Amino acid sequence: MKLNVLRADPAGNITLFVLDPVPSGDRAGIATRIMALPGSDVEQVGYLCSPVMGGAGRIEMAGGEFCGNATRAFGMLVSQRLGGVPQVLVEVSGCEAPVTVDVDWSNRTARAQMPLPRSVSRVEVDGHSGTLVDLGGIAHLVVEDVPPSLEFFQQAESIFGDFPDADAYGVIFLDSRKGTMTPLVSVPAAGTLVWEGSCGSGSLAAAVAQSQTNGPFVRTYVQPAGMVEASVIRQNGEVVSAWIGGPVILDPPCEIEI
Repeated sequence: MKLNVLRADPAGNITLFVLDPVPSGDRAGIATRIMALPGSDVEQVGYLCSPVMGGAGRIEMAGGEFCGNATRAFGMLVSQRLGGVPQVLVEVSGCEAPVTVDVDWSNRTARAQMPLPRSVSRVEVDGHSGTLVDLGGIAHLVVEDVPPSLEFFQQAESIFGDFPDADAYGVIFLDSRKGTMTPLVSVPAAGTLVWEGSCGSGSLAAAVAQSQTNGPFVRTYVQPAGMVEASVIRQNGEVVSAWIGGPVILDPPCEIEI
């Protein structure tokens, strides 16, 4: 099978966009085959689809999840196709409304509006306290100064059972001494569990967990392969606005065979 694709690098979270129509039932299997290609550095796969909510374009991830970094990269791709416009409205799986993406072509960055948390709660896993953030299409547990490990992730997995409509979930490991963030994310429908180069929704979850007071909170999260800036605004303790931003590199379209 030959596919027309485009590789995007939003802050190291390598995303492959499949430009050809692919039936939804085939997407998870094709994504697995793409990620298994020799030399592949792809962490996730998204499929271009026809808009259904009036957006300028639509992307559906292999597992039907929402992905902030893929949204930023797709927004830049749509902007490019529209002649470099500075703002686009795009549709993304796992999100119930179109998303605004601002593109700064001079700096090669893209900034995406993010879904507001549906719930935020404190939980404990293996004696460590963390913040559980439900963003709708994805949920994250944010923990500080817990060594990143698969074992801890597996101990935490049961808490995500409270969010049956979350298409993906992850544990976000923050190191307060080094100032770094390490994301481990699972997409069950796609059969993937990935130590991601960066995670947009995880960056937002970290900002939600670390913001305490009313007003704006902005922080750049340094991750294994890139940096993502997350910003939230709180009013009366509630998050009323949320964005993530950072660099994006779009490769030229090409054809692959799987």
